[in-house]
This record gives sequence, structure tokens and C-alpha cells, in this order.
Amino acid sequence: MTLPRSALISLETTPYYHCISRCVRRAFLMGRDNNGNSFDHRKTWLVERIKFLGNTFAISIAAYAVMSNHYHLVLHADEALTQNWTDDEVQRRWRKLFRGPDMLQRRLNGESLSPQENQQLDQLTSTWRERLCSISWFMYCLNYEIALRANKEEGLTGRFWDGRFKSIALKDEAALLACMAYVDLNPIRAGLADKIADSDYTSIQERIRHAASGLSNSPADLMAFSDSVQRKNGRQVLPFQHHDYLELVDWHSRIKQPCKPGLADAKQPRLLAQLGLSDRQWSLLASEAQKEISSMLHSLKKIASHKRVPKPPTWLESVL
Repeated sequence: MTLPRSALISLETTPYYHCISRCVRRAFLMGRDNNGNSFDHRKTWLVERIKFLGNTFAISIAAYAVMSNHYHLVLHADEALTQNWTDDEVQRRWRKLFRGPDMLQRRLNGESLSPQENQQLDQLTSTWRERLCSISWFMYCLNYEIALRANKEEGLTGRFWDGRFKSIALKDEAALLACMAYVDLNPIRAGLADKIADSDYTSIQERIRHAASGLSNSPADLMAFSDSVQRKNGRQVLPFQHHDYLELVDWHSRIKQPCKPGLADAKQPRLLAQLGLSDRQWSLLASEAQKEISSMLHSLKKIASHKRVPKPPTWLESVL
């Protein structure tokens, strides 16, 4: 039975969520279809829209991967951040997304409003403040815009996305880490790239290129790591260091490709040791992330408590 979104997303439980949307009938509406038509440019639309919304909502982008018929996001919703915004800030941010009532534009222009209008606008602002840290509203603003542009481009109407987006709660650091690696390695898993640096339309490629340019450890539009700051621009940062995360993803990509040079000599990433995870435990956790059969990604403790652990995929057997 389909559960209401309120039962799947609770910021009191965890602020981190893995969200997935698929094109209708899983058609390659963001890649190359069976007739040879290329829609790769829509991947750029999606990445640009993701970043715009990340800078408008109180929601940070931890990881993303845009494929030909679906996309993945790892999002962090910061409810406390919206509470630090003034009413004027909330209204300006909402105005970037929707036209809003005429009295909103009048207030933003510095015009005087009647007491009744002020009261009504204050109530609306309270609602907008809640929506600006809502995963559901973020995904609505993302999917609706892309569907609208794609239909307009082809002169069509109807659905572009296959139903509601799927959301998976990431309950602890181990689950967050496994899910980010799963998302960043999507092109490699699909056989579209051999190296993480060549994984187009992914956050890992953007982070690598940004670091190679000698700039700070994270692009401005992506959630920062905890190398040197506790918060970035008032926002929370990821509980890992930049280098440690890249090391783990590269190591994991070598597991995905057992013949890749350097696998035999590769040491366990430091980040796994910090989290107290063995190779086997990480493999089970990565397998759980890959299956995505539950509305909630199980924590390591839940996996360890299972009397019968699931058999990992073939490509993970070499590390067990």
C-alpha cells in the first residue's frame, strides 16, 4: 500500500533523504531514445535546476546523479536555517519560485499594506517558511519545471515522470555514506564510465574537478565537507572529510570493477575505520543501498542484528 509522504519524510527523525524520480515508462527522455533522438541536454536542465533550488530552499545537495531515464539526489533539509531567515528573506526566496499574491510584490517594492493585508501576508509567510525546508516541495518544484520544459520542447502534453518520487530516510552516518557512494557511482554501475572523474552529470565529478582547480574542498552549490568549517553560509556540513570521501568512492569503484589496476594493493579507506566498519559490513550496507527495496535504508546495527544476512551481489563477493 502506498504510504503518505508525511509517513516517509520526518525531519524530526533524520534530515537526510535519498530521492529518486524516474521518467514515465522508464523511457530515455533524458538520453538517447530508440529512434536515435538525443535528449542529453535535459540532464543539464536538471543539474541547473537542482542547484537553483538548493540555493533557494533550506535544503542542501549532498550528492546527485542524472541518468538517461531517472535521477538520484541525496538531500539535507535544515529546518533550523529557515528559522533564522527574516520574513523578508522568506518572501524573496518564495518569489523566486512562484508569483505569489499581488500584495507580496507590493511589500517587496516597499509599498504600504493595509492591516488586513499585513496579517494575511504574515500567515502566508509562515506557510512558505515551512515549505522552504520541505523535501516534497523541493521535488515538486524540480520535477514540474523539467516536465514543463520537456513537453514544451516536443509540443506534447501529459506526464513526464512516473508517479511520485521515491524517498528513503538515511538514519545514520553509515547509511548516508553508503547512499552517497551509491549515487555517485551510478554511471560506473551502468557501464557508462570507467572512472569516477569521467562520470558525467554527477556530484563526484563536480567535486573532483573543483578540487583539481585548487579551489575550496566543495563547489558552492554542493554541501560542504567538515574539513575546516562547522557550518558553511549558515548551513550544516557533511560529517566526513573531502579526501576521505573521495578515497572511499574510488576504492568502492575498484570493487565494482575487480580487474581495475590497484585493487589488490588497495587498503581499507580510513573513513570505514573511523565509522568502525569492516569490509564485509560495508559490502552488506552497500548491497542494502543498491537494492532500495525499503522506504528506509537500514542502519548497520539493523543489518548486524539480522540472523540471515542477504547474499551480496556477485561483484561484491571478492571482498567477503
